[in-house]
Amino acid sequence: MDVLTDSLTPLRSGAKKLPFWQRWWQRQSPTRQDRFATLGPLLAVLLFLLAIGTSISYLHVEELNREKNTLTHDVGHAQQHLRFSLLERQEQLLVLARAIDGKAMSSAAFELHAQALLRSHPEVLGISWLDAQGQVLSTQVSARAPVALLGADGETPTALAGDDSFERARAQMQPVYSRPVGSAYGGSFALHLPLMAQGRFAGSVMALYSIDGLLRFVVPPELMARYAVALLDQQGLLLAGNLPPPQTAPSLLPWSGQTLEHQVALAPLGESLVLKAQAYRLSQDLVGSSFFWLSGALSALTVWMLLGTWRHTRRRVQAQQALVAETNFRRAMENSMPTGMRALDLQGRITYVNPAFCSMTNWSETELVGCTAPFPYWPQEDIEQLKQRLREELSGHAPSSGFEVRIKRRDASLFDARMYVSPLIDSQGQQTGWMTSITDITEPKRIREQLKASYQRFTTVLESLDSALSVAPLGSTELLFANKMYRQWFGAQGSGHRHLVDLAGHHPAPHPDEVDAVDAFAGLPTDALNDAGVTSAEVFVKEIDRWLEVRTRYLTWVDGRLAQMVIASDITPRRRAEEQALRQNERAQTASRLITMGEMASSVAHELNQPLTAISNYCTGMISRLQEQRISPPELLGALEKTARQAQRAGQIVQRIRAFVKRSEPNPTPSDVEQMVNNAIELAGIELRRHQVRLSSYVAARLPSLMVDPILIEQVLINLLKNAGEAIAQAQRPPGQRYVELRVLPRRLDQQEVVEFSVRDTGSGVPSEQVERVYEAFYSTKSEGMGIGLKLCRSIVESHHGRMHMHNIYNGTLVTGCCFSFWIPVLSRLRANGMTDDSGPQSLTDSERAP
Repeated sequence: MDVLTDSLTPLRSGAKKLPFWQRWWQRQSPTRQDRFATLGPLLAVLLFLLAIGTSISYLHVEELNREKNTLTHDVGHAQQHLRFSLLERQEQLLVLARAIDGKAMSSAAFELHAQALLRSHPEVLGISWLDAQGQVLSTQVSARAPVALLGADGETPTALAGDDSFERARAQMQPVYSRPVGSAYGGSFALHLPLMAQGRFAGSVMALYSIDGLLRFVVPPELMARYAVALLDQQGLLLAGNLPPPQTAPSLLPWSGQTLEHQVALAPLGESLVLKAQAYRLSQDLVGSSFFWLSGALSALTVWMLLGTWRHTRRRVQAQQALVAETNFRRAMENSMPTGMRALDLQGRITYVNPAFCSMTNWSETELVGCTAPFPYWPQEDIEQLKQRLREELSGHAPSSGFEVRIKRRDASLFDARMYVSPLIDSQGQQTGWMTSITDITEPKRIREQLKASYQRFTTVLESLDSALSVAPLGSTELLFANKMYRQWFGAQGSGHRHLVDLAGHHPAPHPDEVDAVDAFAGLPTDALNDAGVTSAEVFVKEIDRWLEVRTRYLTWVDGRLAQMVIASDITPRRRAEEQALRQNERAQTASRLITMGEMASSVAHELNQPLTAISNYCTGMISRLQEQRISPPELLGALEKTARQAQRAGQIVQRIRAFVKRSEPNPTPSDVEQMVNNAIELAGIELRRHQVRLSSYVAARLPSLMVDPILIEQVLINLLKNAGEAIAQAQRPPGQRYVELRVLPRRLDQQEVVEFSVRDTGSGVPSEQVERVYEAFYSTKSEGMGIGLKLCRSIVESHHGRMHMHNIYNGTLVTGCCFSFWIPVLSRLRANGMTDDSGPQSLTDSERAP
């Protein structure tokens, strides 16, 4: 087998260069060479058979083309002969017709000339002289034709029945041929030559031709001898002659049995009469058929013999392939192993190295086999240590787990390797040496060191975080990882992790019947948990007296268990700052309401003075009338009821002012929009009446309730109405233009339902350079203003998830007023920013609020 393989190896560079086809042959495998050697003769026989068949087919096609060309030429010659004959007869008849036109011929003379023409031209059946109505004046009939075909004198010829050739001759004034027709007397056609008398149609000379006579007397005899000739009409019906029936006998050759024929139209009759010729089949081409089938039989016999040889060769090739495959398999096992193999005899001499070992050390097999210690791949500084290792190997004391050494390459570079030693046993069970496997561990060692360094860096980063990080399996108190901050707050136990998860409320529970001893969630689908992302919550931990932002997410631990990671960040300073800002905002709102009432004090006093004056007047009148005893009980009861109503009115004003300025916690409740608007109008109307400003309000019907703090919304409306009245007073508008419009309408903004409040005044508007600053704190367009009203209004609106807007009203280029509007969403969900007190650990309790 090695000899066969060596014979197929490429030529060495020093040898003479062979031709391309020889070098290609040597590169093929033995199996493929045997296959080519077997298929070569078979392919040659098939090509030979193909060449013989192609040659026979080509010669047959050439012969057919030659015969077809001859047939075409002969048929064309016959067509010309027939045409010239018909034209010659037409000229002779035309002379006769001209003689009749010139009245130089009598009826007897016509008959003499007609008889002469009939005797000289047997294909003509008869000649008739017809008048203008198509009736026979004189006629001469050939002895071969019946008289009834042309008709007697004074009758219409039978040949004209159903034919329009006479009428066409009358219309065209030219010779006209009729269509060929078949009859009991044989096929025939007529020729009409028109007669003229003083420029008018006077009849015609009609000659009746026999189609069979044309075929027998006009067609050349040599054509009739070589071919089967026939005359056909336009539909292909046989009029004269005969054609052999189609061949039905089987042919000896695949291409035999083809009929050779040709047909042309017969001028001057046009397409109505066709001349068709068909070649006679003279022989069966026995010589060509015999040669073809003999060649095919010899080729089939050769193919059968080659197939038998191929089967025999294939068995031999299969046996050879099995031997080559076994050898290649064993060699491939050795050559494809990335592990280096080295064999030592009992004296420590190298007896075998595989290609992987040579590739590791860059030393060739010839350079290593036969070497003794120290080996070329030993580093100079490790020789003594490696000699001690070699003695342990030869004595059989090498560790079974292997040992790590350094190996030197040819270029003096070093790499780390691990060696495993096992005894080498021959077929008789005797130990003949030691087999050593060597694995390059340079890259795994480098990766292991990088992973260790990366783990140290990662651990350092996690340990230095100011947030507590922990990882634990679901449903277990086992702690998989915890950083330094977690250990400072909760210690090294997993109870702190479980406590944070419970406070945050992100702890799924498995079914109690499906709890695993190691992993409670084993076998359950966890992809949805891993893809759920990060969830966060703010909780207060009493044990460490801190507010923590707890973020959790699910992950798959290195051992495949589902775990939960918790990151807890200290947000105590931020929560305290938010609480302080909330208290300050509440105080600012209360102060704003007190300031508003202080600014409205004179108006409120005037408003209270009216019912108090009425009460005083009612009491004084009742006293004087009682003293004079001029009042009856019903009159006294009416006066007391009026006094009570005025006192109730004064009490309502005081109660409304007291409720407006009272300091209280924000309390969002479902509030009626119309009631809030009426309360605000009742207080703001006092100030508007002082400024002599009319207030018109419109509240849409069936408005939904809003989840708001009604006192805060009333405060916004009162501030806007009060500012509108002051703007009108400052603009010094005439009485007809001193009015404020308050409109409350439902709207739909950004796919949500809202209620919009708008306040329009007729003041001088806001200067364009101050529009961007109207919401700034401590900025006011009024000389006595504090600049906190609109700032607080916008804060209140935004705390209810609404928005506030402002724009000037123009009449052309003149500013005629200003409009402040804000909207509140119908489904307002106020959060823990001071507007709601959500249940759960996210918010402080009353006992835990800072003073």
